[in-house]
Amino acid sequence: MEETGFPFDKFARRILEAIQSNSRLTVNELSERVGLSSSPCWRRVKELEEQGVIARYTALLDRRKVGLNTCMFALVTLTRHNQADVDAFETRVKERDEVMECYEITGTSDYMVKVLVPEIADYDRFLHDVIFKLPGVSQVRTSVALREVKYETRLPLKGAR
Repeated sequence: MEETGFPFDKFARRILEAIQSNSRLTVNELSERVGLSSSPCWRRVKELEEQGVIARYTALLDRRKVGLNTCMFALVTLTRHNQADVDAFETRVKERDEVMECYEITGTSDYMVKVLVPEIADYDRFLHDVIFKLPGVSQVRTSVALREVKYETRLPLKGAR
């Protein structure tokens, strides 16, 4: 874990665990769960927010219930690794709503991109209208997720420093 300057003690861990499970807890509910009184608990949450440990609060949606039934993992290889091509690729994928995650990786490909779309035709359109038009993209290998075995958003804080 990146150094935050925040004392990452048992109370901070408890707060983070509880908030990851339910970010809608009131301060009173949270303080009861973590074993602190309300004021110190509230101050700890504010410090975690100010330090950037808590980056934001959000609602998690069921992707299938909103029509995003197809999950693809694209392994993208660039021909050249000049800064202009890298910047063009990274800027474009950051702009695209269907791109949920993008990682620069080691191995035979340069990037792994997680894409959610309603159906395969939408992914095909994304490839042809976006990815294949980017300078320096030489190869895209796609894997289709057949089923989701595990999907977790909570970070594993046990063992985090």
